[in-house]
Amino acid sequence: MGTIDGLAQGFSIILTWQNLYFCLIGSLVGTLIGVLPGIGPLAALSLLLPITFQMPAVAGIAMLAAIFYGAMYGGSTTAVLINIPGEAASVVTSLDGYRMAQNGRAGAALGMAALGSFIAGTISLVALSFFSPLLTSVALRFGPAENFGIMMLGLVSTIFMVQGSTVKGVQMIALGLLVSCIGMDVVDGQERFTFGSVDLTNGFDLTAIVIGLFGVSEILLNMEQVATGERVKTSIRGLWPTVQDWRDSWLPILRGTGIGFVFGVLPGGGPVTASFVSYAAEKRIARQPERFGKGAIEGVAGPESANNAAVAGSMIPLLSLGLPSNAVTALLLGAFIIQGVQPGPMMMVQRPDLFWGVIASMYVGNVILLVLNLPLVGLWVQLLRVPYTILFPLVLLLSVVGAYSVNGNSFDIWVMIGFGVVGYILKKNDYELSPFVLAVVLGPLLEQSLRQSLIMSPDGAMIFARSPIAATALGVTAALVGMLLVKEHNSRRGETLT
Repeated sequence: MGTIDGLAQGFSIILTWQNLYFCLIGSLVGTLIGVLPGIGPLAALSLLLPITFQMPAVAGIAMLAAIFYGAMYGGSTTAVLINIPGEAASVVTSLDGYRMAQNGRAGAALGMAALGSFIAGTISLVALSFFSPLLTSVALRFGPAENFGIMMLGLVSTIFMVQGSTVKGVQMIALGLLVSCIGMDVVDGQERFTFGSVDLTNGFDLTAIVIGLFGVSEILLNMEQVATGERVKTSIRGLWPTVQDWRDSWLPILRGTGIGFVFGVLPGGGPVTASFVSYAAEKRIARQPERFGKGAIEGVAGPESANNAAVAGSMIPLLSLGLPSNAVTALLLGAFIIQGVQPGPMMMVQRPDLFWGVIASMYVGNVILLVLNLPLVGLWVQLLRVPYTILFPLVLLLSVVGAYSVNGNSFDIWVMIGFGVVGYILKKNDYELSPFVLAVVLGPLLEQSLRQSLIMSPDGAMIFARSPIAATALGVTAALVGMLLVKEHNSRRGETLT
């Protein structure tokens, strides 16, 4: 199926009242999550994951994806108006956006953020549509050995997501693989690490884990501080940028789109990294770099374009190879698997309706977000005044309901609370949770692919060397491990010298 035919099929699926409704809901929730500081798309996706179980796969995944890119839109509102980024990718936007608001140009900053995001999102979605199907030609060559090689590459690539200690990242992967082993053996059905508990026969529920790690732990962290909403005193008018604003911004928008798309595809990239790189690039090539930090509109247009383009870019490895490039796409991978769908090259062959439906939903969601964000800025501003003493108990209530609703088992609530406390402790000690989640998701699939490959092979592990795809993936994996070891050795040597 060609790209044009695939997109036509996708739009025919998504342009129904039911699917449009869930795109709208996801866009609204995502924008709300972006506007309200202290929650973030990870926590929102983990809380709403149980809702999608009773929904058709296309509608459920489309809604979760809309929350992801909707949060990128919404985060700029608080960054510009009160200098509090709604989510991490909007940190850079506050540097010049807030100064523009202080100078009476809040409307222009918000308008350029929304329009730049829309342009970047559309361009990157076109690239997503045409790049992803290029991997279809290798789809039928994927068997257990190839899947094992790709999953190993995905696990090692996850370490590049880690901003801090590489050792801590490896420890989190090892812990995730250990947790994934709890329950029945995926091949012979033997129980492992259950200690006679019936509740542990099927292992820990993924939804309870992610709600605890990202939802409950975030509540515990925010409870340490007295979070008070700052009243917005800035007047908002003139949302449409001037001609001069467009002259200053169109090149930063295009550059930000390219930077964001590339960093979205790369493991460990994502919206946060892309926005920082875009801002640094614009400041470096500017004729008057001293304007940055004082209200330069390029400092809003570039990073906002980059973080939205990165969302589309991060969907390429997820949909085409089943490899998440950041924490949010790792959670989306879990959502696919819970729906009974394995993202990867075979997805384009086995579930073209879902593959193209999700891509088409992102086109539609991009338009919905543009329509929502400009007229409803005043409404989002009012939401900034919701006291945290009201907000966090509501989030905790949603967490409990979400964890229980999946299996109707109170044990999952205790799992959620336990992982919430564990996530809180890990975050306090600078451990990142995304490698752990990815290891929990990929662990059973990795083990199943490895053992099936060895059962199929008369020559044992040589099956991985005979497969070009598996051999290449494992070779790249080995090279990445070598790079990480050299990096760790050099860092320790530097610490010794100092």
